[in-house]
Amino acid sequence: MRSSRLGSALLPLAAAAVVTCLAAACGTTSPVAGAAYGTTSAAAMAAGSPSASAAPKTPAKTVLTVRKTRIGSVLATSAGQTVYWFGKDVRGSGKSACSGSCLAAWPVVPGTPVAAAGVRLAGKLGTITRPGGIVQATYNGYPLYTYAMDLTAGQTLGNDAAGMWHVITGAALSAAPAGASPTATSTGTTAGY
Repeated sequence: MRSSRLGSALLPLAAAAVVTCLAAACGTTSPVAGAAYGTTSAAAMAAGSPSASAAPKTPAKTVLTVRKTRIGSVLATSAGQTVYWFGKDVRGSGKSACSGSCLAAWPVVPGTPVAAAGVRLAGKLGTITRPGGIVQATYNGYPLYTYAMDLTAGQTLGNDAAGMWHVITGAALSAAPAGASPTATSTGTTAGY
């Protein structure tokens, strides 16, 4: 009997502790330094305020590799997604001509590109910064994209789409190992730049 009275007495204390923890998880309504015109929760400041987004961000690394496909070796992401360049982009301009609904079909390759271990690329890797601050990988000055309809690794369904979208392959892709002579494979498709 004594233990059930003790349990009954502790139940309101436990409930109060749960309410206190839940209230703490929801954030604070006390003023935060830098919050103009009143109070702002600390969570709101961290999540989306201009002060929080103004902090410089270091772009993630994106590993690029060479993958064999039915049309030959192509530049690909580490997940095996084929990488494309867009014919309307101007090489070295630091800008992309693909925006809005174009990006739904042709997502950017985000982040700072690095070659996978053991991969020697003939071209230069770089980045551009898109409107909104998104960092997009480049290869030889061209912004890089994947194709939304390439549903499995190694697909190249976007190659020569509208005569403007192309895989990166052939001599523009891989640096020949020391002592070997570079050869370009003719696949009958648009490649390189």
